[in-house]
Amino acid sequence: MINEVFADAKERMNKAVEAAKESFATVRTGRANPALLQNVTVDYYGTPTPLPQLASVTNQDARSLLITPYDKGAMKEIEQAIRDMHNLGANPSNDGNVIRVTLPELTEERRKEFVKIVKNRAEDARVAVRNVRRSTKDELDALKSEVGEDEITRAEKELEALTKQFVDQVDDALKRKETELLEV
Repeated sequence: MINEVFADAKERMNKAVEAAKESFATVRTGRANPALLQNVTVDYYGTPTPLPQLASVTNQDARSLLITPYDKGAMKEIEQAIRDMHNLGANPSNDGNVIRVTLPELTEERRKEFVKIVKNRAEDARVAVRNVRRSTKDELDALKSEVGEDEITRAEKELEALTKQFVDQVDDALKRKETELLEV
């Protein structure tokens, strides 16, 4: 029983860490990365549609992305959705077949803003991990009458170690992203 509760907690904590890493990938660094446009939603014939479903996004070079729409009729909407992204600061241009997005150089001030954004997302991930810990602790407390207090106490210590392990993973990912952002 306790093992099942732990397996569920571990899986949920892992999902929180993975979500944080994916969220970090959408924050722009000095290099162009297709993940920057992962969360762009395009108004495609009145339906909000994720950009990856409408076009392929590739790196053209270190500071530009090449977007090849599957439907040429959606080019204007894709361009508008990218233009509306406030954290990108890019002005897309199209030649009728593809859209080129050239990313401007990041200023030091802008880099520091991005670090703040990443730190907030890391804190959200830590909170998510702690929420999993709290709900798991409640589940363990509910099992107290079935398995005994000693088992529950041991399980709670293991839960604390597990929580620390996943919070450390979030912190490591944050350090890597911060280093990447501040690198000129």
